[in-house]
Amino acid sequence: MAPAEPARRRRSPPDGGDRDEATTSRPGREAPSRKPAARRGTPGAAAAMRMAAQQLSELLGRRPESVSALRPTEDGWEAQVEVVELERIPDTTSVLASYKVAMDEEGELISYERTRRYSRGMIDRPA
Repeated sequence: MAPAEPARRRRSPPDGGDRDEATTSRPGREAPSRKPAARRGTPGAAAAMRMAAQQLSELLGRRPESVSALRPTEDGWEAQVEVVELERIPDTTSVLASYKVAMDEEGELISYERTRRYSRGMIDRPA
């Protein structure tokens, strides 16, 4: 029977965080960054979502229902915000609108446009 190898002591990474086993077993290789590098002065996705909903609400005088899409652009952020335009009973017949909102790098609303109106109970048809 072969003698057992002595246990190797793992060194902790310089930043104090844990890395997964695959990256520690290969010397000289760093773990890939899990968060993309944030652009300087640009709010994160969660902050951009809140800003889009809040600023559109101030302009329209209606409370946004949700932010259904958000994507970074070269100039800041672009969001798709759903707003209840006409409340009805039953709730499934309420009229909602989808707004395309553009924000600059600081998260300030630059423009918005209504792209679609629909009943809450309506679902998209598959293409």
